[in-house]
Amino acid sequence: MLPQQFQKITTNGVRGLILARLDTGPIAWVNRLSMRISSDQAIETYAWLGNAPALREFIGGRTPAELRENGFQISNKDYEGSILIKSKDMRRDKLGMIQIRVNQLADRALDHPAKLMSSLIVAGESTLCYDGQYFFDTDHLEDSSGAQSNDIGAIAAVPTAPTEEEFSAAVIKAIQQIYGFKDDRGEPMNQSASEFDIMVPVSMMGVALKAVTAMLGAGGASATLPTLERYFRLNVVPNPRLTWTNKFSVFRTDEAAKPFILQEEEIPDVVALGEGTEYEQLNKEQLFGIDWTGNVGYAWWQHACLVTLATS
Repeated sequence: MLPQQFQKITTNGVRGLILARLDTGPIAWVNRLSMRISSDQAIETYAWLGNAPALREFIGGRTPAELRENGFQISNKDYEGSILIKSKDMRRDKLGMIQIRVNQLADRALDHPAKLMSSLIVAGESTLCYDGQYFFDTDHLEDSSGAQSNDIGAIAAVPTAPTEEEFSAAVIKAIQQIYGFKDDRGEPMNQSASEFDIMVPVSMMGVALKAVTAMLGAGGASATLPTLERYFRLNVVPNPRLTWTNKFSVFRTDEAAKPFILQEEEIPDVVALGEGTEYEQLNKEQLFGIDWTGNVGYAWWQHACLVTLATS
């Protein structure tokens, strides 16, 4: 019997490693910011309904309100990632390098929705959402509510390097803006909000973490955001894919309706052309791949706010 480090790695073993890694699920912030929708066709049509009416005094019978519809579509796309492993390496692996490569492949699959959603966020000021406005825009219209903005500015002496106090003030301004949004009937829609994700480019990670966690601010005074812990839960999300230098975004995460849609036709599927297959016999190598079909799209702009820092 061969020593353990020289035992042959099987096709089923590699496939099992991939499946086990995929079971860990996608990046956490993706789940907090998106509604996961199962898809069974190439294109899904979403009819966004207006909000339910507020209660009224029961006088003269019921007066049911018709729900307003705004339709839009999200098309599924096919994605894949594959690696090749020589058959001789399957039986010679000593240092676990195959497992490392397999884990990397699975991690790429798990990270893919975050990649797609990050692109949506970056393009939010120039891409339309369900109401015909850009996702981050200054003039969203919800009938009688008038124009509403989820694309705001805040003051910083150096916009690319705000102080903790400047960053804290900007976060509070964004939360206040989200709290003020009204639905198509003029009713406030975020008055119970208590949990938010603060998504920042890596360059702002340090100041964001300090602003949210440090108990003392400048001059030993109590820091602003930590004192709000009894009212709000704030999560800092550093996103390396953001290309912003003087911007960050705030998202409400404690509501069933989310800012984005994660549409999946199928969960990641593992493809293995392994030991004994015609491919392996002809090429003396084995192919392992992961397939994913789906896409992402904009949903509720009312649960999102983009902040642009400027000197005035």
